[in-house]
Amino acid sequence: MSRRVMLVEDEPNITEAIRFLLIRDGWEVETHADGTDAVEVISTAKPDLVILDVMLPGKSGMEILTELRARDDLQGLPVLMLTARGQSRDRDLAEKAGVSRFMTKPFSNSEVLTAVRDLHAQATQT
Repeated sequence: MSRRVMLVEDEPNITEAIRFLLIRDGWEVETHADGTDAVEVISTAKPDLVILDVMLPGKSGMEILTELRARDDLQGLPVLMLTARGQSRDRDLAEKAGVSRFMTKPFSNSEVLTAVRDLHAQATQT
């Protein structure tokens, strides 16, 4: 069973921390830092799961999520959205756009691992 994650995050420290954590847990991790071409990169990489930051250069995570959900081949792709802003408005927008799970920064390593494992398990059951 494949365990591939695409991490779309522009903060190098957060990217490296999540990448290290997931690789140590047995995941294959690709990273990308620009929202402009994120949908194309995700489509080409064909990950099992996407971790997506809300605030990215070029295009927001919300815009990327909306584009992912509009594509037949990516509609069911699990997306864990990360944000530094935990306002309920952001959460509501993400849920309306079709996010699988929403997480506010800062988060613990165990929160990220649990979310990724849960989303992957749910996706492989369907």
